[in-house]
Amino acid sequence: MSDLNELQQKALEIRRRYYDLNRKDGHSQWGPKDYVMGLVGDIGDLSKIIMAKENMRRMDDVDAKLKHELADCLWSLLVLAYHYEIDLEEEFHTTMDELEDRVKKAMA
Repeated sequence: MSDLNELQQKALEIRRRYYDLNRKDGHSQWGPKDYVMGLVGDIGDLSKIIMAKENMRRMDDVDAKLKHELADCLWSLLVLAYHYEIDLEEEFHTTMDELEDRVKKAMA
């Protein structure tokens, strides 16, 4: 299993390849606004897939599509975190600790 840094490095390598492809095809390179718009689209796709998993709509190959869409969303998040110089692993742990404390206080 890869750690988050390895996943981010892979995501950045794919981003670099898309830069090259876009330049070759005469398209502009994506920036953070483009990545977040792509993420919003992926979240929309993910919601439709979840609906299919919950038998609210029909869809072929729903399990494969779910895996793919979750990975797409993660890719966008990793690229955005890098762009904004956010240590996503550190922030994840900080946020989980905060949530854990909130639940403990609410249960007391």
